[in-house]
Amino acid sequence: MPTTVYDPPELAPGTLRVFPLGGLGEVGRNMTVFEYEGKLLVVDCGVLFPEEHQPGVDLILPDFEPIKHRLDDIVGVVLTHGHEDHIGAVPYLLKLKGDIPLIGSGLTLALIEAKLKEHRIRPFTLTVQEGQREQVGPFDLEFVAVNHSIPDALAVAIRTPAGLVLATGDFKMDQLPLDGRITDLRAFARLGEEGVDLFLVDSTNADVPGFTPTERGIGPVLDQVIAKAPRRVVVASFSSHVHRVQQVLDAAHANGRRVALLGRSMVRNMGIAADLGYLNVPDGVLIDYKKARDLPDDKIVYMSTGSQGEPMAVLSRMANLDHAIEPGEGDTIILASSQIPGNENAIYRVIDGLTKLGATVVHKGNAKVHVSGHAAAGELLYCYNILKPKNVLPVHGEYRHLMANAKLAQETGIPEQNTILGENGTVVDLRDGVATVVGQLDIGFVYVDGSSVGAITDADLKDRRILGEEGFISVIVVVDSATGKIVSGPDIHARGVAENDSVFESVKPKIAAALTEAAHSGVRDNHALSQVVRRTIGRWVNQSLRRRPMIVPLIIEA
Repeated sequence: MPTTVYDPPELAPGTLRVFPLGGLGEVGRNMTVFEYEGKLLVVDCGVLFPEEHQPGVDLILPDFEPIKHRLDDIVGVVLTHGHEDHIGAVPYLLKLKGDIPLIGSGLTLALIEAKLKEHRIRPFTLTVQEGQREQVGPFDLEFVAVNHSIPDALAVAIRTPAGLVLATGDFKMDQLPLDGRITDLRAFARLGEEGVDLFLVDSTNADVPGFTPTERGIGPVLDQVIAKAPRRVVVASFSSHVHRVQQVLDAAHANGRRVALLGRSMVRNMGIAADLGYLNVPDGVLIDYKKARDLPDDKIVYMSTGSQGEPMAVLSRMANLDHAIEPGEGDTIILASSQIPGNENAIYRVIDGLTKLGATVVHKGNAKVHVSGHAAAGELLYCYNILKPKNVLPVHGEYRHLMANAKLAQETGIPEQNTILGENGTVVDLRDGVATVVGQLDIGFVYVDGSSVGAITDADLKDRRILGEEGFISVIVVVDSATGKIVSGPDIHARGVAENDSVFESVKPKIAAALTEAAHSGVRDNHALSQVVRRTIGRWVNQSLRRRPMIVPLIIEA
C-alpha cells in the first residue's frame, strides 16, 4: 500500500519527538532525529549504496528536507560507529551548516575527519567513550560500549523529562571479540532497571535464528586458506573492517607472506586504525603494492576493497582486467564480507569473472571467511529480556527485518501496540512512557550523481533505465511554418533498437500521413506535432519490434 503522508501536530511541551530520515526499509543511510523543547539531536548520518535499477548514481543520502530550515536548532550529531552507512552523509549535512558538532568515539571521529578533509571541512568534534555522560542541549546522553564489526562502536541512551530512549546503533553480542571489548550488558541491565521508554534496535539479522558466530572463528579459516594458496592471495573486505584486516595481517605473517593494501579508502582507514592503536601491524608485514609486485607470487597477500561488486572498486577492476594486478590460474581470491541486500548480482558477476580467469574464489557460501556484525534473533531476545522496554521501534533493516524484530519483541511480552513498525519519515511522540505515531513525513531519495546532489530524480533514473534496456530513437521533421506541410524528413536515427535504420522505412509514410492530417486540422504547435510523431512511431515500434524505446521527436519550422 502507498504511504499516507500527513503532517504531525505541533509538538506539545514535555514531549520527545522521534523521526527517522533513513535506515528503515533499507540497509543504509541511517539517520534518526530527536526533537525536544525546540532543539534537535541527530543520531547517525549515513549513505545508501545504489542498486542496479539506479544507474549512474554514486550514493543515496537521507532526505534532509524536514530539518533543512532548522539547521540552527541542531545541537549535535551522534555517530555510533565509523561505517559508511552511518557516517557517509555527514559531509553533505555539514555543507549546509559547517559548525554542527559531531559526537563519537575516537576511531569514529578520526574516520569522519579524514573524509571531511577531502571535502575541505574542519568539523567541531566531541570525543566520547563508553560510560561517559554528556549534556548536549536538552539531551542527557550516556554512551554504552557495543560490539560490532568495527572497533569503538557505541550505543547511546538519550534522557529527557519525556523519557529514556536507547538507540543501539549496529551491534552484536560476540563473547570472544578480537579486541576484548564486549557489548556492555551490565549497562543494558542498569538502563533496564531505570526504565527504557523507547528502544531503537538494529534489525539487520532479526530474521536469522540463533546467535551470530564469533569473529575469532574466522582467523583459523583465513590462516588455512592462505597456507594452502599456491600463488597470490587477494582478500576483499569493507575498507573499515579493522578486525578482518587484523586477521589477514596475522595469517599472512604466520605464513611468511607480506600484505599490500589496495584501494584509497582501505589505505586511509587502516592508516588511521594503526595510528590510534586499533590495528596491530606485525613488523615488516606491510609493503607498498608497487613493490609487492616484485615479490614471488607465494609471498604476497593483497588486501582490497570491492567485496560488494562495486564497479569502480579494486576487485571488480581486477575481474575486468582493468587493474595492474591481473588474476590468473592458481590465484586465490577471498571475499571476506557478507552481501548487502541488493548487491547479490553484482557480487556474483565478479565471482564469475574471477573464476573464468582461473582464480579460486573463496566466499561466505563455501567457507567460513566472514561473520556478520549484527545481532541475530537469539541475541535480540536476550536484549529484550534484559531491558524490558516499554516501546520498541525496530530500525536498520529492510521491511522483513523490521517485522521479524517486532515479532521477537512481542514474543518477550512487549504488547503489539507498543512495537512500532515505522518507515522513513514516521513521526513518533514519546510522553509519560507512551509512544504514539503522530505523523508521516514525505521522505524521498536524494541521489548523488557526480558533482550534483539532489538534482537527479526518479524520473531521470527511469529514463536512464529505458535508454539502457530499450534504446533511443530520434525523429527529425522539417515543416513549413505557414502551411504545416513537410519540407524535409522524417529522418529517423536509432541507437540500441535495431541493427539497421532501414527497418524504419515502413513507418516514415505513417509519420508523414499523421503530420499531414494534423496540419489539415489546423495543428501548428510544435509540441502538439511532436506528440503526433511520438505516438505514431511509438505504436509502430511496440507492435513491430516489441520494444518501448525512448523517443525524441524534433520538429523544425522552415
